[in-house]
Amino acid sequence: MQLRSRMVARDQQFIPSVMNRLIEIRSYKLKPGTAHEFHNAVASTTVPMLRTWGMDVVAFGPSAHEPDTYFLIRAYNDLADLRSQQDASTVRRHGAKVHASPSCLASKAI
Repeated sequence: MQLRSRMVARDQQFIPSVMNRLIEIRSYKLKPGTAHEFHNAVASTTVPMLRTWGMDVVAFGPSAHEPDTYFLIRAYNDLADLRSQQDASTVRRHGAKVHASPSCLASKAI
């Protein structure tokens, strides 16, 4: 996994260009011992699907400090863009077979 490192000048300081965008950070508490299986499903199916749909997946992966925890970070232009993209993905999912390995999740996203 690689975080984007685009930089832009603002007020004579360099800050990540993603700072101009709305960031969504999702965390998932997984059932013990399922992080590898969950990561494989997200990396091979979920993230490519989200990117095909035009979503900007900034980063994803298992937590480096919290066992059985996973994160997904997406960026949007603004709140309207977030709502629009999430509404569109909800419509797409109803017509597509999505295999996100829900058996790995201990509970809903937190």
